[in-house]
Amino acid sequence: MSCEKKPTPVVGERNILITSALPYCNNVPHLGTLIGCVLSADVYARYCRMRGYNTLYVCGTDEYGTTTEQKALLEHCTPQEICNKYYTLHKEVYDWFDISFNYFGRTSTEKQTEITQDIFKHLNDNGYIYKDSVEQFYCEKCDKFLADRFVEGVCPFCNAPGARGDQCDSCQKLINTVELINPQCKVCHSVPVRRSSEHLFIDLPKLQDKLGNWANETMSKYEWPNNCACATKTWLNNLKGRCITRDLKWGTKVPLEGFENKVFYVWFDAPIGYLSITANYTDDWKKWWMDNEHVELTQFLGKDNIVFHSVLFPSTLLGTGESWTMVRKLATTEYLNYEDCKFSKSNGTGVFGDDAMKTGIPPEVWRYYLLINRPEQSDTVFLWNDLMEKNNNELLKNIGNLAQRTLTFAVKNFDNKIPKKITKITEVELNCEKEIKELYKEYLNAMENVKLKEGLKIAMAISSVGNKYLQDTAAWKTIKSDKERAGDEIYYALNILYFVSLVLDPYIPEFGKKVREQMNLPAIPLPNDFGLLLEGETILKN
Repeated sequence: MSCEKKPTPVVGERNILITSALPYCNNVPHLGTLIGCVLSADVYARYCRMRGYNTLYVCGTDEYGTTTEQKALLEHCTPQEICNKYYTLHKEVYDWFDISFNYFGRTSTEKQTEITQDIFKHLNDNGYIYKDSVEQFYCEKCDKFLADRFVEGVCPFCNAPGARGDQCDSCQKLINTVELINPQCKVCHSVPVRRSSEHLFIDLPKLQDKLGNWANETMSKYEWPNNCACATKTWLNNLKGRCITRDLKWGTKVPLEGFENKVFYVWFDAPIGYLSITANYTDDWKKWWMDNEHVELTQFLGKDNIVFHSVLFPSTLLGTGESWTMVRKLATTEYLNYEDCKFSKSNGTGVFGDDAMKTGIPPEVWRYYLLINRPEQSDTVFLWNDLMEKNNNELLKNIGNLAQRTLTFAVKNFDNKIPKKITKITEVELNCEKEIKELYKEYLNAMENVKLKEGLKIAMAISSVGNKYLQDTAAWKTIKSDKERAGDEIYYALNILYFVSLVLDPYIPEFGKKVREQMNLPAIPLPNDFGLLLEGETILKN
């Protein structure tokens, strides 16, 4: 889904800029990708819009680098053809999951080249780029230097097999490719040899003071998650120059004499994609990305991408000397695993976006399950029986029950209308109101601090209060002797249902939409407090 109106920051108002880590376009996204960045960011974006904040949510496919070249080799086509194919597949999956991007773009664009090269030139002019010779693996059989993801071997840190030449999936440590034990070329499986190649580096030690001051202040002020803060501090304590070029053809060309045959390393290039994707969406992109005072940037990502967003990308922006919008909140997650193993398309394990689309299970159920199972503090596990249990015992028995009982009762007993606005507030309503007000205060606090799992649990707790109110008042009994009081009770229950549709809207928007359609009422911005929101006597839709 795509929002039509293009938001613009306004001084004096809340301006929220949201990004999801850009997924590689070499495969169909799996559920871990969805909950780790895309779906989580969608919930926050929907919440911000419902609070009336000027909100821009951008994402897109990360299309350059070795993963794309590698996939193109496997599928016997060009990198651009791979990008076109998987961009479409990603878009289809996200549309099905009802992700409300303002814009879903891609990095293989002219804007990406223009902005990346401009940022590099500023870094180079400011003295933060240096040259150095690097020992790389060269495959004599393929007759080319092997970029990091074209090499695989045993991790030098944890001895896990199958470690890539840039990072180990098992221990998450970044690897210098030539440190791999028992390396192999991933294309032909021969053993590569070492050769020297000149590359460009960003001088992180020279940026130590700027980066350290910014990072320490930001992670403290905005309470970065523990995994994020720990990984960032570890890097800050041992900053080294980081190579930002690769011997590849598919990528953003390096605008420097002697380096015309090289491209930028994907993790130098990819985060700049947030800027270029925004620039492809709106000519006012600099109003979002060059206003650190008035724009609040929140970025969503998995734990394997932390240092790229907390150290490398901020260093790149700080080194230009320009007034870029810097990240405030980093919303990171641990891993979502599948049953007793990891998600892996090649191994046939896990649930991928296209798989979910074929199950017949509605997107709302998937959204709810992934969000209530969001791996915020530690890894969580996807289990099929747990998915079914949460659908039956939480969605259907809680919010489904509240909606069905209240709407059916009103249709049957009050001429297909919401009863007139309650006039006699009793102690049971006052107690209910007090409980919901307290829960809603906690909900707003959780959502503002991007504690999305907590926010969902609170929203479901508000629905439970509604169900308890129905049981305590028993309007189906009251109506036998006092129809006016029964009308007050069902009005109040419908008022709670309408409120529940609003607080759940960021999470399961289709539920809220259906409830409000049946109530013949529009959505409204999330209020500052709970109260009587319904005017009463609105005709319901059967």
